Amino acid sequence: MACCGGGRGEEAAATESEAYLEGEAVREARELVAELCRHFYGQGWVTGTGGSITVKANDPALPLADQLIVMSPSGVQKERMVAEDMYVLSADGKVLSSPVSKPWPNKPPKCTDCAPLFMKAYLMRGAGAVIHSHGMETCIATMLDPGAKEFRMTHMEMIKGIKGHGYRDELVVPIIENTPYEYELTDSLAEAIAAYPKATAVLVRNHGIYVWGDSWINAKTQAECYHYLFDAAIKLYQLGIDWTTPEHGPINSAKRPHSVLSSSIPNGCADSKSSKHCVVLDIEGTTTPISFVTDVMFPYARDNVRKHLTSTYSSDETKEDIKLLRIQVEEDLKNGIVGSVPIPPDDADKEEVISALVANVESMIKADRKITSLKQLQGHIWRTGFESKELQGVVFDDVPEALKHWHASGMKVYIYSSGSREAQRLLFGNTAYGDLRQYLCGFFDTTTGNKRETRSYFEISQSLGVDSPAQILFITDVFQEAVAAKSAGFEVIISIRPGNAPLPENHGFRTIKSFSEI
Repeated sequence: MACCGGGRGEEAAATESEAYLEGEAVREARELVAELCRHFYGQGWVTGTGGSITVKANDPALPLADQLIVMSPSGVQKERMVAEDMYVLSADGKVLSSPVSKPWPNKPPKCTDCAPLFMKAYLMRGAGAVIHSHGMETCIATMLDPGAKEFRMTHMEMIKGIKGHGYRDELVVPIIENTPYEYELTDSLAEAIAAYPKATAVLVRNHGIYVWGDSWINAKTQAECYHYLFDAAIKLYQLGIDWTTPEHGPINSAKRPHSVLSSSIPNGCADSKSSKHCVVLDIEGTTTPISFVTDVMFPYARDNVRKHLTSTYSSDETKEDIKLLRIQVEEDLKNGIVGSVPIPPDDADKEEVISALVANVESMIKADRKITSLKQLQGHIWRTGFESKELQGVVFDDVPEALKHWHASGMKVYIYSSGSREAQRLLFGNTAYGDLRQYLCGFFDTTTGNKRETRSYFEISQSLGVDSPAQILFITDVFQEAVAAKSAGFEVIISIRPGNAPLPENHGFRTIKSFSEI
């Protein structure tokens, strides 16, 4: 009897699945993909059969993660596609429906080569749609600085069209290297998605871009904004204007060949008397007292984590924070990290989930862990504190004058801290000396890499457009960071400030007690 009952259940489930596959939601998704491909063809994004798009077939009765996937085929004239040309896949990527072959000269149907990459965005980011464009802007944007691992831009209105970004924020899009076959990009794309939790796109050098969003409208809107911003960067490059800094001043000559430099446009960094083009600053113990971080910032985050999670629990931003914390805690539990406790599933009682999150975050803060999931959440809690004026950024008295001097002399100044980029911007944007971000060109955090690893500084040097790492001055209070930066070729100075840890004897580095000594 039990077997018969189970059989009827399986039969009912199969009938429901078949109804979904043949239903209105999938039909509309097929037509939508065909329509969008025709539109994108007109934009120059999918010419020559290149590019692709995929969307979830919206069924309100199913969670987004379980909805069927409609995907355009490979090697097809995108402007001539119709709904019947689409593939339909299950939520885990299995092909459920394939198009019928068309007569010569059409090629036999083939699911897009982008499918494995699309699935990474669906599974890792909970996307509702993914767009792969071959737009020329996306290719050229990756060629402006051939060694860069990121595209960076700030202070452009269209940045507001990218999820989680505002006008003053720095847009950072990871760049991965192209391969002969598209499916070979899968691992590097997944690594970029994991390393850049705020990113909604990944550029492929000399190839194109993958953009994802919660829905097809969100993905399309962001794709249009990305293409606009890349086009703007290319045009600014041609005019000798730097798109990566708030003031959009004259471009550093290292970012473009001399043949396109106009003699009438002064070169900001080249005009400096110093041989250094860039300064990279640590925060804690270098620009800011350690006591401010340990006695003010950390306690504020610890004391307000429950309040923050409770009041913002249903927001997309906090959902993303919780998702990252879950991933970290699962790894911590496997590795036996002390203080880690299991987090109940999302459908569990809200207070149970929050209590588990609070316990883990408090343990992470107590251990002073330099992990992205913690730093991102702390940044969001601190943002509330700065907006309510409960917090104010603290810097040493010599810092503002040094920043102004470096800025005036054409030196570009960046921050590299274990705190999130958002936390860095909040600290320097809300000081007793006013908003100091006007003197800063960019921010690096642990998404670039561990601060005690040489590779992290190599990545920074590749992003700053210098001819040599020796043109970068790094100032820190941590001996291990100084060693790593020196190994990458940086010039290094160690900051001696009240409360800093003692240095090893005969450490071999120049030290200063004030930026005025530089």
